[in-house]
Amino acid sequence: MHKQQESKTRFLRVLGRKEVLALAFGAMIGWSWVVLSGTWISSAGTGGAIIAFLIGGAVMLVIGLTYAELASALPFAGGEHVYSHRALGAGISFICTWAIVLGYVSVVTFEAVALPTVLGSLIPGLDRIFLWQVAGWDVYLTWVLTGVAGSVLMTILNIRGVRMAAIVQSVVVLAILLVGFLFVGGSLFTGELSNMQPLIKDGISGIALVLVMVPFMFVGFDTIPQAAEEIDLPFRDIGTVLMVSVVMAIVWYSLIVLGVGLVMEDASVNASAVLTAEANAQIYGDLGRTLLLVAGLAGIITSWNAFIVGGSRAIYALANSQLLPKFLGELHPRYHTPKNAIILIGALSVIGPFFGRPVLVWVVDAGGLGIVIAYAIVALSFLILRYKEPDLERPYRVPFGNVVGCLALLLSIGLGLLYLPGSPSALIWPEEWGIVILWSVLGVVLYIYSRFSRSE
Repeated sequence: MHKQQESKTRFLRVLGRKEVLALAFGAMIGWSWVVLSGTWISSAGTGGAIIAFLIGGAVMLVIGLTYAELASALPFAGGEHVYSHRALGAGISFICTWAIVLGYVSVVTFEAVALPTVLGSLIPGLDRIFLWQVAGWDVYLTWVLTGVAGSVLMTILNIRGVRMAAIVQSVVVLAILLVGFLFVGGSLFTGELSNMQPLIKDGISGIALVLVMVPFMFVGFDTIPQAAEEIDLPFRDIGTVLMVSVVMAIVWYSLIVLGVGLVMEDASVNASAVLTAEANAQIYGDLGRTLLLVAGLAGIITSWNAFIVGGSRAIYALANSQLLPKFLGELHPRYHTPKNAIILIGALSVIGPFFGRPVLVWVVDAGGLGIVIAYAIVALSFLILRYKEPDLERPYRVPFGNVVGCLALLLSIGLGLLYLPGSPSALIWPEEWGIVILWSVLGVVLYIYSRFSRSE
């Protein structure tokens, strides 16, 4: 085993190759492939949506290469924080890590809202005791309580240890893959090419509307470096598994879009909030719909689980670098998990269900901006460390590293521009920009409090 593997850690190294792959791939696929396929196809057409995922996936592969090298060279909990702190110092490191945590919290919030959505499709009549309306959507108490209960259970699961979370992750990912295989196979045999017309809608503008969602769909491979101190693999293999997980996600999303496009007529694309499940019903009947909704429920669990792992480790790393309050860096005495960081993420995710289903799109877009900011800073850190520390041992060394790093930086900046005013896919005011602003204010308050309390 590599010498670096002997580095001391307060975590338990219990994650093998399959568990790490399940963690990253499960994080990336989540529930969105069930609930957002209609949005993708109606925005860009089947062909346009696939093009957006191929382009976005290629960008993620380039960015992923920088992560793969850095994760093998600096295998410590916190991922982005470790790289950016070493290359750029504390201030930029805080911005980078706080931005990626916004992405993680957004996904966890997304899943807290998606849980009652999918259960409402499986169990009619879940909506009881009207509370209020948000953006035209009726919010019900029982619906909210379902999301809150899910948040509490996932928080407890993660506090009890990453090994337990990894076992759940592996079993559930296997079930999702099986259902996905049945769906795509059935769509190829029963679908019609005519259903995919028009193949591309609204040209570049339509593709851009889907492309702006891609960073949110692919965020998850970076949970691997977040949990690096809990991975029991040679460090070169950490980089390899990371890249394999990205390729798997590109193939998954492209095939799901193709399957839905083949089965569903264009006029039916916006007829259901769970279009992929309706497409499976076209192939296998009501049983197919139920089976796919159950797979979607499984996807909620995998994504939710992985981002609590990733986000809590990022917060833990900031706290241990004295950039967040000290109590957020405490580990559970028995389970060796960052319990207070996990509780913080769980508490933030509880807010989502009170805003109903409209918050799904808001958190996707707002979280996406945080993600690409972090990706850009990691790419810059990659380049600076190659210059400042050329002799740093890099078990997974990227060929043509400087070219890859520059390309990753430019592509990240390009993705970031899609969120800004003037772009057809710019963030919406006040909902989406409000999330970004509130998150930034929270970060500033916690950062100032931490620095003040440490100086005292």
